[in-house]
Amino acid sequence: MLEKLKLIEEKYSYIENRMSSPEIYNDPQAIAKLAREQKELTLVVEAYRKYEKHRRDAEEARTLLEGRIDDSDFRQMVQEEYDSAREAMTEMEEELRILLLPKDPNDSKNVIIEIRGGAGGDEAALFAHSLYRMYTMYAESKRWKSDIAYINETELGGIKEVSFVIEGEGAYSRMKFESGVHRVQRVPDTEASGRIHTSTVTVAVLPEMDEVDFAINPADLQVDTFRASGAGGQHVNKTESAIRITHLPTGTVVECQEERSQHKNRERAMRILASRLYEAEREKQDAALAAERKSQVGTGDRSERIRTYNFPQGRVTDHRIGLTLYKIEQILNGDLDELIDALVTADQAEKLRMSEEN
Repeated sequence: MLEKLKLIEEKYSYIENRMSSPEIYNDPQAIAKLAREQKELTLVVEAYRKYEKHRRDAEEARTLLEGRIDDSDFRQMVQEEYDSAREAMTEMEEELRILLLPKDPNDSKNVIIEIRGGAGGDEAALFAHSLYRMYTMYAESKRWKSDIAYINETELGGIKEVSFVIEGEGAYSRMKFESGVHRVQRVPDTEASGRIHTSTVTVAVLPEMDEVDFAINPADLQVDTFRASGAGGQHVNKTESAIRITHLPTGTVVECQEERSQHKNRERAMRILASRLYEAEREKQDAALAAERKSQVGTGDRSERIRTYNFPQGRVTDHRIGLTLYKIEQILNGDLDELIDALVTADQAEKLRMSEEN
């Protein structure tokens, strides 16, 4: 591990030197590439340099302890410095192992979240709205931007289906564990007898892809324009700005109607289509590695029940890691960090275990 870290630091120093060279500024693409590489390596190099400082401190203290020290108080102080440096080295080693784990290349991307009401009719649609609100409030707390691409609402204020984009640094790295079936247990307002109903909502989280990230043959597309439905005033009723794109080989259909510009709707629909096709291809590859996938927290199979929100008990349980939190109101108001941090930690621990076995 230390040899690998030394090589990474050398590469980082090389990038620093290149970026300080005046001639590099004649090539904007080269600058952008170097800046990306530097950003990817910064956390690892900073942690390695801290580790090296603690190692030097421990070495100096050990040298003193091996020599003759007549002053017992001074010896005790040096011993404490040595123990402290060794403890810090152990902590940094663990941090460095995590930093060296293979990165998901999509972690820095924006995300597309698609929420659909499942079993439970109107109650499922109402909970789908609650989840949409939860994710947009979480995005707001992170200062990320969220935009609806498509929404199909019910008369009672629920959501049959919504597709929206969250734009922000590292958005996918935080949101990717939300894919799967979310179950809610509560007494609906319409239930006179007070009986608890169980409903489900499906959440899919996709990294947002550009068309260049996932090549799509234009000949494979059928593009239709239509008037957007729902609220939106006169503009919505009179202008065919909504877009429906069908990918003929797979039958994948994407609609986008929230932008007023047909061009913007088409651009967003193409990004969502590229993301769905990419995800379908990735799921195929994951199926071939099913044994490995089962041992990871992963990004969740869409048919897998991942979480239960139990209103009578005020609890939220994530079934993948066995975590129960009695703070359902805070979570539904966007306070997701405790849940997501636990999932990230569990995923890292599993990947560490697998890397050690290999």
